[in-house]
Formats: sequence, C-alpha cells, structure tokens
Amino acid sequence: MIPVLKMDNETENNNVYGAYFAPLRSSDGVKMLVEGLNSEDMAVIPEHWLSYTAPPASAHTALALLYCFFTAAALIGNGLVIFVFATTKSLRTSSNLLILNLAILDFIMMAKAPIFIYNSAMRGFATGALGCQIFALMGSYSGIGAGMTNACIAYDRHSTITRPLDGRLSRGKALLMIACVWIYATPWSLMPLFKVWGRFVPEGYLTSCTFDYLTNTFDTKLFVACVFTCSYVFPMSFIIYFYSGIVKQVFAHEAALREQAKKMNVESLRSNQNAAAESAEVRIAKAALTVCFLFVASWTPYGVMSLIGAFGDQRLLTPGVTMIPAVACKAVACIDPWVYAISHPKYRQELQRRMPWLQINEPDDNASTGTNNTTNSSAPAASA
Repeated sequence: MIPVLKMDNETENNNVYGAYFAPLRSSDGVKMLVEGLNSEDMAVIPEHWLSYTAPPASAHTALALLYCFFTAAALIGNGLVIFVFATTKSLRTSSNLLILNLAILDFIMMAKAPIFIYNSAMRGFATGALGCQIFALMGSYSGIGAGMTNACIAYDRHSTITRPLDGRLSRGKALLMIACVWIYATPWSLMPLFKVWGRFVPEGYLTSCTFDYLTNTFDTKLFVACVFTCSYVFPMSFIIYFYSGIVKQVFAHEAALREQAKKMNVESLRSNQNAAAESAEVRIAKAALTVCFLFVASWTPYGVMSLIGAFGDQRLLTPGVTMIPAVACKAVACIDPWVYAISHPKYRQELQRRMPWLQINEPDDNASTGTNNTTNSSAPAASA
C-alpha cells in the first residue's frame, strides 16, 4: 500500500489543498516527503513528489557533509583563481579573462550551497519558496554560463593553435564574449523566475531547486526541450568541434614534421626535444579529452534526467536518484580550477611567490620563450 500523507491544520483547512489531501490519510505513521509543509510551500512542489516517503536522516547528513566539502574546495580554489588573476597584471591576458569568468561562475555555483546545507540540516524544505528561487536562479546563471564559457575557451584555443598569426583573441573580443555569455544565460534564468515560461521548483529531497521538468504540460515539455538544446547541446557541440579541430591540427603538424625528418634522414626536427617528454599531440589530445569529459560527466546526467522527467517514465526519478546529477554538477565546480588555472605555470609561479607556504615549487620557465608564449595564450588545458 502506498504510504499516505499527513498534512498540518493550515494545509488541511486550505480550500485548494484540503480537499485534495483529505482522502490520503491513514494511521500507518509513515513520514512523507512533503509532510508538515504549508500551502505556500506546496504550491511550488510538483505533484510527482507527493507520494514519496521522507528519506532517512543519514541521507540528509551525508549530502550536507559532501556539499560542505564541495563548497570549501570550490570557493577556495575558484577564489584563489579570481584573486590572483584579477590582481596580477601579467595574468590579465585576453584568453585568461575567459578563465576568470569561468572561475566566477563556478564560485557562484557553490556560493548557493549554504541554502542546500541548511535545508539538509533541517531535513527538508526549510528555506521555503524564496530560498528555492534564489538557489535555482544562481544555479541557472552559473550552469548555463559555465557551459558557454567552456565553449568560448575552446574557440579561443582553436583559433590560437590553428591560426597562430592572426587567431589570438583581443581584449575587446574577450570582453564581448563574456558579455554575450551573461546575456545568453539571462532569459533562461529570468523567465522561470518570473514564471513567464517554466518555473523553478524543488527536486529530490526538496533541499535543492531547479527548473520544472516534471509538470505534464505542453509548455513545460517545450521549455525543457529548448533549455536542454540551448544549455547543453549547443555548448557541447562547440566544445567537441573546436577541440577535435585542435587535435586534428596538431596531429597533422606532427605528421608533417615526422615526414620531413624522414626525408632529411634525421630523427627529429626539434633541436632540443626531450625524448622522455610527451609529444605535443599527446598533451593536446589529453587536454581536449579532459575538457570534454568534464563537461559530459557533469551535465549529461542532469540533461538525461530532465528529458526523462519531461518525456519519459517519471517513475524512474525517485528522490534519491535525482540527487545524483545535482551532485555531479557541483563536483565540476571543484575540478575546473585545477584543469584550467592551477595547472597554469604562470599562475602557479604567482601562487608560489605570494604563498610560499603552499610549497608549489614551480620552476621558472623564462628559459623557453616559445613555450611561455604558447602557454600564455592557450595552454591552461594543454598543461593540465
């Protein structure tokens, strides 16, 4: 038998919800997911979650502890990136402005985590509808913005490597791209907030919030399809296209060098090549695969879940299952600083100068001017 819902007196006496929940009473004593919520809170909760029992307290505790770790790692990592890149003149290059924007978006992604942690500590929808809207709004801006910023970074590196003479990003163009990223994310964030199209609702254990993908209406299905295409398919396509172009270009260049060396009957055309070092093609390929993997691993589960909710079998989406994609999205905010910036030699040298107690021990790379030039323009990923 499906456990029944016990509502408080305020909800029971409400004209809208009292009649709906009256037949769902029983004396079995099972605590429901939405038990104790008032009519204002119930108005923003999709009907899908009404029949589920409350999760054990240990599940809330485990997620709260995990989010505490994610929050500390992401805020410290991205905070260092923002501080060092913004205050070091040599790091304020056009390409690094995109890295800085990504760090800001990842910082925002986890700056909303205290709402989730508080909800988990209180075992439910403690911050109410207002907290839900703030949480979802910050998540929408940071998630969509980070995806498009990743696409911009891929474009920058593709242009720099495939067109080394005229492909470098100017400061004005970088700032324009950043402005476009924020403008692009704005309608998908504000329309659900003001319920123009779509809406923000709690999900899973009702401790986090996102756009509504469970209400069975045409408008909801269309919104999910559009936001999935614009926030996942588009940036994913750009990332794959640009990074595959980089790999193709580097492989072609390396093949041409090997062919020329064979004709000249020498082992290599590189005068100071280190035989133990990885070839350029391997480093670039690894960097491209890392970037693509991070984006796929972090956002594919959420995209698939939203499509299942809108167009598939909603019975697959239990409260526990829907918390997994949410965790994956937050994890990438912790990893991005390492992939894009902490592996950047110039950034590491600056950290070493400002915070010697970190024991980074990054060697001075002034001996190789060519390598430095490449790194400054496009190598945060190549050095990852």
